[in-house]
Amino acid sequence: REQEQKLKHTCPFCRNPAPESSEDVEKNLIKRMEVNDAFAFFQMGWRMFHHEKDYKSSFEYYSKAAALGDIFAHYNLSVMYQKGEGVEKDDK
Repeated sequence: REQEQKLKHTCPFCRNPAPESSEDVEKNLIKRMEVNDAFAFFQMGWRMFHHEKDYKSSFEYYSKAAALGDIFAHYNLSVMYQKGEGVEKDDK
C-alpha cells in the first residue's frame, strides 16, 4: 500500500517516519522497550549477541522478550542453552 500510494514508510510502533540514522534507531528501540514491546527486547538481545558478543546481556534481553511472548526469543534462548553461550550448557 505504501508503494502504490507513494506514502512515506513509517514506524508501525509510533507512526513516525522510519529512523534514518543509527542514533535514531537506538532511541526508537529504547522508547519501545520502555513500554514493554517484546520485539524491541528481542532486537536488543540480538544486537548484544551478534554485534557486541555480550552473551549475558543478550540472555537478559531474550528472557524479557520471551516473558512477553516473543517466540523468536524462546528459540534463541534454547540455542544459547544448547551451545552454552552465556549460560550453563544444558546437555539434556
